[in-house]
Amino acid sequence: MDIAERVNILIVDDKPGNILVLEGILEALECNIITASSGNNALGLMLEYDFALVLLDVQMPEMDGFETAMLMKGSERTKVLPIIFVTAISKEQWCIFKGYEVGAVDYLFKPIEPIVLKSKVKVFLELHEQKRLLKKQAELLEIKVKELLDLKQVNCYLENLSSQDGLTGIPNRRSFDQFIERSWKYSMREQQHLALIMVDIDCFKAFNDNYGHLKGDDCLVLVAKTLLTSIRRPIDLVARYGGEEFMAVLPDTDKDGALLVAERMRKGIEQLAITHEYSEVAAWITISIGVAEIIPQPSDLILEFIESVDTALYQAKQAGRNRVHPC
Repeated sequence: MDIAERVNILIVDDKPGNILVLEGILEALECNIITASSGNNALGLMLEYDFALVLLDVQMPEMDGFETAMLMKGSERTKVLPIIFVTAISKEQWCIFKGYEVGAVDYLFKPIEPIVLKSKVKVFLELHEQKRLLKKQAELLEIKVKELLDLKQVNCYLENLSSQDGLTGIPNRRSFDQFIERSWKYSMREQQHLALIMVDIDCFKAFNDNYGHLKGDDCLVLVAKTLLTSIRRPIDLVARYGGEEFMAVLPDTDKDGALLVAERMRKGIEQLAITHEYSEVAAWITISIGVAEIIPQPSDLILEFIESVDTALYQAKQAGRNRVHPC
């Protein structure tokens, strides 16, 4: 194991000879041994290093092992650091109880038995290594979770991009296709009305050709927003179908209800009063609208339903535009 990766052990004793004995016993273990000659010195090192274990002498001048341990337990960084007291003083119960009271996990009595010392230290080395591995795994897991969350966010963003019209911001043709299929199946199952409104901006090519594509884009955005505000229920959908054509899908809506919504759309666009002096219909932007309604049966097809509303729109144009025509 690389020295930098080895676990640290702190030996605290005011007598250099005792430190040498402990170092000699532990040198065979794969760990970094750091020493301190006083409690104050030890507390400073604990702020600098990450230790797996502290071998702490009880009898030291100025600050004994018990006082050092009590200060350790008062610090957030060192309060869970395992302490083994190393002592030559009496094995009386009061002394042992005091050690455990201030946070010791074990006692070793001098003279030290090398086999006992090494076996106890090895336990804490292994525990610390497991703790370090668990921490590393937790960090890796956190990174993976963040990556997954970032990926989910990106996917949601891409999903929104793929379902929204890039210019107007309303649902696009793909969204319409998915929505009408769901609505069709639901209406067939529940035997409810399903209405479809198809909108076309009158003489839009002439608008683009004479006012420019930037003005044309602005017009499409305003029309889309107005059509969107013309529906009042969250279950309805308005989508850009293509070019200057828009579709509205109205579940659980009969023909009369759909005609009301369509007329609200037509009036809303007129009230925008977007100048269009090249229109054959009026001096402002207008729309033609086709309306179709059905209670789907197993023999009916969505494509035929869409063709029916397209036919209604064609009839509205043939009749002079700027009007609503039912299928």
